[in-house]
Amino acid sequence: MESDSELIDRVQRGDQRAFAELVSRHRVQVFNLAVSILGPAFVPEAEDVAQEVFLKAHRSLKSFRGDAEFGSWLYRITFNQTVNMKALARFRKPHVHERALEILVSSEAGPDQQAETTQRDQVLAECIQTLPDAYQSALRLYYWLGKGVGEIAELLGVPENTVKSYLHRARLLLHSKLKERGY
Repeated sequence: MESDSELIDRVQRGDQRAFAELVSRHRVQVFNLAVSILGPAFVPEAEDVAQEVFLKAHRSLKSFRGDAEFGSWLYRITFNQTVNMKALARFRKPHVHERALEILVSSEAGPDQQAETTQRDQVLAECIQTLPDAYQSALRLYYWLGKGVGEIAELLGVPENTVKSYLHRARLLLHSKLKERGY
């Protein structure tokens, strides 16, 4: 199996199959990073971001010098593109209607408990939205997508200890924000 740098050399010489292989290797991580920043209600936007990232990468790959690992370079493009999309996405409502959340609630729970759970989840989502983008992304990658600290570090392009700091600070901020809201 060829390394990313070997594939990049082939792409720079005009081999489009090599680029298809790079896309195949990194598409899941690019999508997961985008979803981790935008949130689970914005999967279609995350798909759009992933497409745009690979278009940008394809256009820029001829000038790629290899100062950084290809994956780190690609994930930085993903992070920047997603943060830009998030600024636009905040002005639209999520694609999932509130009724969809009610369906997910256990049928064994009574109406009071369902309402309480829905309200708690909504408050939690609102509090997460107020965190810095890097913290939101780290939380979603870790808790929602089940990624490890090492994988998150690679996706965000930061050291593992920085990811641990992001998670720690995000939990502290969330705790504080939830406490202010009565939870």
